[in-house]
Amino acid sequence: MTSRFLLDTNALIRRFTDPRKLSSEQTRILDLLESQNHPLSISAITLFELALMKDTGAHRIRGGTARLLETLDQNPRCEILPLTTAIAIEIAALGDSLRDPADRAIVATARVHGLSLMTADERIIGSRLAPVVE
Repeated sequence: MTSRFLLDTNALIRRFTDPRKLSSEQTRILDLLESQNHPLSISAITLFELALMKDTGAHRIRGGTARLLETLDQNPRCEILPLTTAIAIEIAALGDSLRDPADRAIVATARVHGLSLMTADERIIGSRLAPVVE
């Protein structure tokens, strides 16, 4: 069973480390997905972004990055969507509309799979490249 939503990296971090930072709409949807045992869809590029994060500074992850990655790996509800040829083609089609390559990959993943993206990233929201849940 596939979710209709894709969590960007920051939404994922917030869900697992500080859910109060999610919007009320994001929380409502994620709680509903959980209650109905639907998976949390995550782009594979999010794992890459998490692996590169330091456990200090603005992107500090409570419990540490390694712990969050282990949690994702052990959670049967986490559906990691791989980077595929179709997604790579979509990334190329997006061109320079988003500066961050990881954001492009996440948006492309949402578009290819027909998912709404959970994000608070103003650049992604403003791009209107994918439907979003702010």
